Amino acid sequence: MSNDVHELLGRAADEAGQPATSTRAVYAGAARVRLRRRVGVSVAAVAVVAAGAVAVPSLAPKGDTQETTVAAPVELVGNGGRAKELAKVLPKDVGEIDQVSLSVIRDGDTSEKEMPHLEGPLDGHFSVRKDGGVGYLVIGYMDTGNPGAADDPCKSVQGQPGLADCVNEELPDGRVLTTWSDPMNYGATPQWGKELTGRVTFKDGGVLAVRDSTGFKGERAQGPLLKTPPLTRAQLRALLLSPELLPKK
Repeated sequence: MSNDVHELLGRAADEAGQPATSTRAVYAGAARVRLRRRVGVSVAAVAVVAAGAVAVPSLAPKGDTQETTVAAPVELVGNGGRAKELAKVLPKDVGEIDQVSLSVIRDGDTSEKEMPHLEGPLDGHFSVRKDGGVGYLVIGYMDTGNPGAADDPCKSVQGQPGLADCVNEELPDGRVLTTWSDPMNYGATPQWGKELTGRVTFKDGGVLAVRDSTGFKGERAQGPLLKTPPLTRAQLRALLLSPELLPKK
């Protein structure tokens, strides 16, 4: 997936406070950084959510009054609160849902702040256990305050190819839903399994992003990778269109 989304989704712990500016710039840089920034605008929130794997180009959120939440140790998060609410929105057979901290799983570090721009009611990192494997869903919503700020990750720009299996869907109300796949085979020793990523951009500058990962295979892995992402592309689309993921206005 793009660094943008991943950063929102995955780099939360890494560079939660450092927004990326351009999807293209990220792709041009390290594969990780690249990914983080591409979806960055849209996934800036998600990247923050995804602490670790990917980064999204960060967009400065509107104003400076965003709520900041300190990541809790994995063992203290559990299956209450948001995990239970998310389970109500997901397909019944998706697996066992728990809220986790990817910064703890990835780095064993509980000192970093995750999701500094946490705005959505179900924003967070969630493990999905099924058939002996452990995958992850990372959800993040951000009001960028800049309508049209997100670029099109499906298009090739300046020699950088569009994202794999990238599909844009223009919805009747002006929203644009984009999904793509990412092998996550970056670096000498890739730490993440393949995944699907999706985002919805809103006319008012809001961006919702979801990372749908087969899992983490680093030192602190919670279990084997899932054979496929927790959600199918159709299920990911349905989740992205769920009103339960959006802040009340």
